[in-house]
Amino acid sequence: MLLAPLLLAPLLLGACSQEGDFGRPAPSAWNRLIDTTGTLAARERGTPASVYPLTDDEAVLRDRAWRFLMPADSRAAFEDALANLTRARVLPPRWRRDAIPAYHGDLISEAFRSPYSRYRRLSDDAVADGRLVPPFAAVAGRVLEADGVRLRALPFSKSLDDWDVRQAAMRVAENRCLVAWVRLETSLRIARYRYALEHFLIEMPGREAAPAEQAVAFLEGRRGLLDPLLPPDAAARCGLVEAPEVLAAPIVAKPVVTKY
Repeated sequence: MLLAPLLLAPLLLGACSQEGDFGRPAPSAWNRLIDTTGTLAARERGTPASVYPLTDDEAVLRDRAWRFLMPADSRAAFEDALANLTRARVLPPRWRRDAIPAYHGDLISEAFRSPYSRYRRLSDDAVADGRLVPPFAAVAGRVLEADGVRLRALPFSKSLDDWDVRQAAMRVAENRCLVAWVRLETSLRIARYRYALEHFLIEMPGREAAPAEQAVAFLEGRRGLLDPLLPPDAAARCGLVEAPEVLAAPIVAKPVVTKY
């Protein structure tokens, strides 16, 4: 387990990931290094990491996941870099805290002249997320459908060996876990936005709360598009959350004396 720390050190010494249009990772040598390192680190941890090239839809899926896997609040540069390394799988997803109050704390700690700007920022963020959910769900659906074709073709491909089968299975798991991760993070964003809105109503009540509530409800409605893509327990299966404990059925003792 010495590979990850050695690879992580130079990445932390560099700047945050270079952003392109719409906050997505720019096609640069630095970002390719981060993604490659993430694949190696994920493989070392036993996380599915296939060496197969990405299809066009798989590449788009990863680009569209970018916004949801980065923090909604504007953190310090070092924490933002850690968040990007988590997004790239250099660090495991579960090291990050949910930190539901963080978004509210970020907004309220900034200097502002009017509470309207805080409500407006919350509304803009929630609506922007909501608008990005349908295109992500659409490309995720195509990727998962293609994965189904991939799996159905395996038994009929006589030239494949165990290595090929393993790489295909890992890519399918990769794709599914990425979708599960985005679905989880979208739910956490909704929780952060609602936490901020509830606290704003107490700290600085005003008419601006109504549009903010509508914006959060808009995101909640769009988030439902992600539910049919995967089973409800996908996040637990991918190790993104703790698996719920399964309670064993109580053992019912048989009566010592049976009446006939």
